[in-house]
Formats: sequence, C-alpha cells, structure tokens
Amino acid sequence: MGLLTIGAFAKASRLSPKALRLYDELGLLAPARVDPVTGYRLYAPEQLERARLVAWLRRLGMPLARIGEVCDLCESDADAAAREVRAFWARAEAETAARRDLAAFLIDHLSGKDPAMSPTSSTAEPLDIRYAARSDTGLVRESNQDTAYAGPRLLAVADGFGAAGAPAGEAAVQVLKRLGAEGVGAGVPAGDLLNALEDAVERAGRAVRDIAEAGPAPNEVGTTLTAMLWTGSRLALVHIGDSRAYLLRDGELFQITHDHTLVQSMVDEGRLSSEEATSHPQRALLLRALTGGAGGAADIRLHDARPGDRYLLCSDGLSSVVPTEDVRQVVTAARDPEQAVRELITLANGAGGPDNVSCVVADVLAPEPGP
Repeated sequence: MGLLTIGAFAKASRLSPKALRLYDELGLLAPARVDPVTGYRLYAPEQLERARLVAWLRRLGMPLARIGEVCDLCESDADAAAREVRAFWARAEAETAARRDLAAFLIDHLSGKDPAMSPTSSTAEPLDIRYAARSDTGLVRESNQDTAYAGPRLLAVADGFGAAGAPAGEAAVQVLKRLGAEGVGAGVPAGDLLNALEDAVERAGRAVRDIAEAGPAPNEVGTTLTAMLWTGSRLALVHIGDSRAYLLRDGELFQITHDHTLVQSMVDEGRLSSEEATSHPQRALLLRALTGGAGGAADIRLHDARPGDRYLLCSDGLSSVVPTEDVRQVVTAARDPEQAVRELITLANGAGGPDNVSCVVADVLAPEPGP
C-alpha cells in the first residue's frame, strides 16, 4: 500500500484533518512526506498505530506534551509507556475524587441540606468528646520539634522541621487554638466554617513564615499540620504534610488524610508499590507543608461524627515505624484515649524511636442524659 492522503489517513485513524495538521505542527505526528508542489501531507500506513494511540490518549484527556512522551516510549519500551498511562490515570482519578467530595458538599449546600452545625440544632444530635495528647522526643533525636494538643474544641498535631521547627509547629497550632477559643464552628453553616478554616490556615502560614524569616535559612523551616475542630456534631479537618488522621469505626481503622509526600505521589501514580514506599530513601520528602517559602495548599473538609468513633492524629514518628495493623490493635483495645496515646508512643519507641512521636486520641460520646 502506498502513501495515504491526509483525508484517507484521517478516516482510517479517526482523527480529523485539522487535528492531524496540529499534531504535525507540534511534532507529535509528522507526515511521512509533504508534496513539494502542492504542500499536501501524505502518511504511511504504518503510522496508523501511532495515530490511533494519539486519538485514544486524547479521549483519555492526556495533555498533548505527555502524549508525545508516551508515543515515543512505545517505540522503545512499551512497558514504560504503559506505566506512564497508568500513572496519568491514577492522578486523574485522585483529582476526580477530590472534586467529587467538593461537589457533594456543594449539592448539599445549594439544596438547603447544610444545617447550622450547632449543638442545639434540631438536625444534629449534640455529642461530646473525650481526648488525650502526648508527645515524646523518641530515642534518637536530641530535641522534640513536634507539637500535640487536645482540648474541648481542637485536636492538633504539628511536626516541625528545620532550625526553628519546634516554634513553627507551636505557632501553627496556636492559631487554630485561638479559632477554637473564639467559638468558631458552633452554629455556623458548613460553608462559613470552611472559609474560616481557610483563613486560619493562611494566618498559620504567615506565623510560620515570620518565624522562618528570623533565621538564616527560611526556606528550610516549616511544619506539617493535621488538626480537627470540634463543632458538636462534626469534625472539621485541616491537613497539610505527612502527619496523619485516622478514624476507628466499627472495628476498622481508616486513614482519612492523604500524605503530601513525593513517595505518596509516586504510589498514587503507580510508580511505587505501598511496600516499596515504606523503605524508599525519599519517603520523608514533603511536597506540601507550612513553610518559610511556597508550601502549597492545605486539605480542608468536614467529617460527620458518630457515638463510638475514635480518632487518632499522629506525626510520622508513629506511622513511619509502626505497622498500621499494630496501630489498629492498640487503638481498638485501649480503654480510653490516655491509655491509647501512652501505648502508641511506647510502640514507636519499641520500634527504635528514630523520630519525635506525637499522638492525639479522641472518643466521640453520646451526651450524658439529663437529670
């Protein structure tokens, strides 16, 4: 079979002539020959496979630059090309999940299902929490840069880093403590509460930057922050970095935060397995944190609480050295939050205690019946 005209090739590849001209200009799919007199583009039949791949990847929503990389890989390493497609789709699914959560909130908000989250609201049963917090230097570090706090309105863990990591973490938690002390959340619609939390995170970021800029290496100072603001029927979650929040419900332990680390992004994209991530040399490299420079955005969302729920917030001094199943067993068996935090820290130190470790545990309780 001879060369195909652009019209015949477009029909065979299911790409329009306009798209073929664009892909030629971008170097993505150059014709086999251009007639020197007429300027007509002519394509070889063996180019159909690349053209169809381009069409499929475009339907997948992949950017043109990345399509070019995948097509080039196909010619030398088909397995590597497959990994690139898997990585792109994993990222797309993660972004879709985040948008789905926001869409669900907006649907409830716009349809009038967003009640004022007040302990006296007729649509939300008032609940209580019982809590404990503990932080430990561990067995290797000389100082403790973690901050752990638990109170009637706020649960928080911050893991500072750099020369001023400890004051950076403390400053971030103090901003949220003031938010809780001001009673933000009680009687406030969800949309307003989320906005208030965004403002608080911005203030926390400024507080961290002020501390960082007072030192010689401001871009190397920062903190993670994982916190929950108690509203009486819900917990509003703020999360940036690799400290974590877990929910124990009906005997199952769920991680309800997503690590903002290079290694986790590689797991999300299919480049690493979860098992490989635990021993990766860059597993502590953060992609997002509150820092002296550009630290990225925090995740902010709401969680409905139920009587019997138990929440755990912890720094990576626990999660990076203690298997999740061991954490679940301790959190499940502990009779109260105080016992849970003590035993979790003992568990981390029993695994070598290579880092500071901080834990906050809170139980959600039905209110005491009145007299």
